[in-house]
Amino acid sequence: MKNYYDSGLALLRIGFSLAMLSHGYGKLLKLIEGGEIQFMDFMGIGTTLSLALAVIGEFAAPVFVALGLYTRWAALPTAFTMAVAFFYVHASDAFADKEMPFLFLLAFLAIALLGPGKYSLDALRAGKKS
Repeated sequence: MKNYYDSGLALLRIGFSLAMLSHGYGKLLKLIEGGEIQFMDFMGIGTTLSLALAVIGEFAAPVFVALGLYTRWAALPTAFTMAVAFFYVHASDAFADKEMPFLFLLAFLAIALLGPGKYSLDALRAGKKS
C-alpha cells in the first residue's frame, strides 16, 4: 500500500498556509499604507510593531511554510501569533469565536513538529529524492 505521509504533510502545510495568507494580506496592506494604525498593542510594544509582528506571523512565515522552505522555523512565528490571538486577544471570547486561531495554532505546531515532507524546497535543498 502506498504511503501518503508526505502528501498529507504537503496538504497540511500548503492548505493552512494559503488560508493564513488571507488573514495576513489585509494586515500587510495596512502596514504598507501607513497612516494612523489602529491595532492591538501587544504587551506595550506599540501598535506598529504589534502589527508588523502579526504580518510576519500571518503573511511572511506562511509563504515560507507553503513553499516548504525553512519550514520548521517558519511555522513557529505563525503558531506564536495564533497563540497570542487565542490566549490574549480573544481570551474572554466564547470558544466558538476563537476556534479558528486555535485550529491554526494546532496546525502550525504540527507542521513545526513534523517538518515539511519530501514535497518541499527543504527536501530539494537537502537532496532528498522521492
